[in-house]
Amino acid sequence: MFRSIQQLYGYKLFASDGEVGTVTDCYFDDHNWAVRYLVVDPGSRLPGRQVLISPHSLSRLSQDRQVMWVGLTRKQIRNSPSIQSPKQVSRQFEEEYCRYYGLPCYWQGEALWGMGDFPILEGADISLPDQPLASRHGRNKPAETNLLSTQAVIGCRPRVSDDSLGQFRDFMIDLQSWAIRQVVVKAGSRCSTAGLGIPTSRVDRISWEKSSMVINLTQELVE
Repeated sequence: MFRSIQQLYGYKLFASDGEVGTVTDCYFDDHNWAVRYLVVDPGSRLPGRQVLISPHSLSRLSQDRQVMWVGLTRKQIRNSPSIQSPKQVSRQFEEEYCRYYGLPCYWQGEALWGMGDFPILEGADISLPDQPLASRHGRNKPAETNLLSTQAVIGCRPRVSDDSLGQFRDFMIDLQSWAIRQVVVKAGSRCSTAGLGIPTSRVDRISWEKSSMVINLTQELVE
């Protein structure tokens, strides 16, 4: 099942002993196209802080109620390593984060989440398939962390090989694996108001300097 990243913004996050805050962003890995952390605003509970939650920690997710639960306490989350932007998420920080929570490191192993294709999910509305994913990304994971903010990328100008497109709108993710499967762009007169879903395998690179996303398609094929 695919889900819009933007529809996850505003979800409430609950620990085992109460509410933590609201999902405001996601940090993703554009090498293997996976959401690595949910960014949660705890509001007055932890003023001035961003809370990072790995999909490994999710124990339940209800799309109807727009609520996520984690198998953590609020004290655990309060004392966890924190940052203010994805640029501060170094590999050293991630190692410290994984040690703190006792989580596997997604960059250690060939699968999307290191030793497996799915993060740990104890159960809820979403059930995990018995078989592993048939397709692999086929690329070695980089030695250093390179995470991007989904909020910051939305608004980039997509470019195809022979022209620029209108507007980048959204990501579509697989909630079983937290893999990003498509980017959604508004391009061409025949595209629906919802936009056009383009597989992430067609995205060559994201350029922060030019605020653009380069897509391996022609304008004619997009339209």
